Amino acid sequence: MAVRKGSAALGRARDAIAAAAASTLRGVREQGPERDELLLGAKSVGAAVVAWVVARHLLPVAVATFAPLTALLALQATVYRSVRDCVQYGLAVAAGAALAAALAAGAGIHWWSFALLGLLAVGVGRFRPFGGQGSQVAAVGFFAFSSGGGRIDYIGHLAASVLIGAVCGLGAHFLLAPARHTRRRQEAAESICFELSGRIRDLADAFDTREPALEEVRRIRSDWRRLAADCDRLHGMVDTEAENAKLNPRSPQVAIPYALPRTRETLTIAQRCLDHLRSITRTLEYALADGHYEALRPAFRSGYGSLLNSAAAVVEEIGQAAATDNGRLRELLGQASGRLGELHPLMLTETETETEPLAPTIQGTLLTDASRLVTDIRSNLDAVASV
Repeated sequence: MAVRKGSAALGRARDAIAAAAASTLRGVREQGPERDELLLGAKSVGAAVVAWVVARHLLPVAVATFAPLTALLALQATVYRSVRDCVQYGLAVAAGAALAAALAAGAGIHWWSFALLGLLAVGVGRFRPFGGQGSQVAAVGFFAFSSGGGRIDYIGHLAASVLIGAVCGLGAHFLLAPARHTRRRQEAAESICFELSGRIRDLADAFDTREPALEEVRRIRSDWRRLAADCDRLHGMVDTEAENAKLNPRSPQVAIPYALPRTRETLTIAQRCLDHLRSITRTLEYALADGHYEALRPAFRSGYGSLLNSAAAVVEEIGQAAATDNGRLRELLGQASGRLGELHPLMLTETETETEPLAPTIQGTLLTDASRLVTDIRSNLDAVASV
């Protein structure tokens, strides 16, 4: 048993090393997130080394370590995040050092004054201006209190070390600013919408078929879950790219100022469509599994398939990375709305409902989901039609 566990652990370690090596090779060969991570790592090491050398040359050894640590902290994924974290860290350092100096001067160096420093630092660190750097108030306070005895000259050297690290880190970020990926995010959203459109057409074909395969319908449901996860992941990447645009000295890839907001709204429409499509597919799967599918009138099924095809055309038009043809988009949406209206006269007659009492419920559920699908697209149309 122990040998088997050891072999499994060795296999996982080997796979992790292979994955890291493959990621490094991709970063060297082509642009993408892997290259961004490689460049960020290289900048971090370079800035830390420069900060350490400068601090060792100008300041006492006891505080020189703060310079490379601050340089590493300063180099985050985006310039905006780096500046924000540097400011918050500087405030935390100032607060921790001030508390240490005040207690050392007023109460002396004792165990109870050290404990009081900890209580005060933890409480102060919870203030909102410190953000995610609140814990550094206590860390810096403890360091300044125990190693420097709260002396003003020591605290001044510590602040200078932090300043050297911040300058080196931010300087590296501004000299080699992170790449802009606006166009890539647009193309990723376009790819998702194109795939979503294709799967909607597959679902439309299922309604046009006399009796679609149950496994095919279940596979479409699985695709909805995967596409929803892709939308969530890309949403986060678009938000990061919007942050990356702040304070970034690199010129944007796309001159349109609303490109990223439009991409975000496109993904929002895709996610809301997926919510309704999951419900439609679930209803279809239920009808097939329980033998109620053939009770729906062929004309209704065919009309429903036409509506889904119209919705697929709208999604594909919305997802285009190029500027939206507003007239074309509204024309396609009008076609979808028209086909939705054509479905109501195709409801089952009273005679037909007597032979299949569950069919009206299935039909009504499908109509409700289709109506919500078209309504959600229309309600978010202005955000993507403006660019």
